[in-house]
Amino acid sequence: MKLYKTTKGIVIENDNQFFLAENENWDTFINDDDVLQIATAFIKLLPEVDASFINRVLAPVGSHQELWACGVTYLRSKVGRQEESKLSGGADFYAKVYEAERPEVFFKSTPNRIVGNADKVRIRKDSTWDVPEPELTLVVTSSGKIIGYSIGNDMSSRSIEGENPLYLPQAKTYDGCAAIGPCVLLNDEGLDGNTGIHISIKRENAEVFAGSVPLNQMKRSPKELVSFVYRECSFPHGCLIMTGTGIVPGSDFTLQSGDEIIISIDNIGTLVNTVK
Repeated sequence: MKLYKTTKGIVIENDNQFFLAENENWDTFINDDDVLQIATAFIKLLPEVDASFINRVLAPVGSHQELWACGVTYLRSKVGRQEESKLSGGADFYAKVYEAERPEVFFKSTPNRIVGNADKVRIRKDSTWDVPEPELTLVVTSSGKIIGYSIGNDMSSRSIEGENPLYLPQAKTYDGCAAIGPCVLLNDEGLDGNTGIHISIKRENAEVFAGSVPLNQMKRSPKELVSFVYRECSFPHGCLIMTGTGIVPGSDFTLQSGDEIIISIDNIGTLVNTVK
């Protein structure tokens, strides 16, 4: 079962049928430990609509929710971060955090800096090396329960972070720095480890980069990452958490304005954005 946030209300997809919860508030609806059971009961009462209702969706983020992110959760990310920071002497930090008990977690964005499917993401004007980071994104309630999953694009400046690890907030947080969508897959049981994350980047209609990685390559479990984000922080409206990337383009690649970024996760859907 999937939830879409739209200008017309919440659209619930179940078995390729669509139902409109026109009067429900997204912020309240998504921050409920029993949202799957509630949505299952709702569709028996709601009017059925056609698929055109999800042609234009909003980012599935509450108006008061924070987006957090995790880093160096895949081996490929560890290697990539070491490569970009070796000249600054920061490579050891990434090796150590990959093996450490405590993961890297950081604040990523407020809702106003997040875009949805078919919207435009940005690269910083003061950056020379920029990449998208395709990530499974957890939808977590105020109690710390994972109630669903979405697709995230953690836009990153590798030149700024590589210059000095202390520049991480500037490399990660700016207007248009993240995309989430197109929906939330409601799931109480977790995702299969063979679930694949896929990315394709197109430039003038030609593919210039592609990659895939299964979730079982992630070193840390989603529940473990949630436990650290929530350890000394409260989230009265719930929280979204990006879980890190296992797909890192080589040092010869950087995004350009006009590039199309296509990220898919099995059973969730496809998130498409253009670089502004």
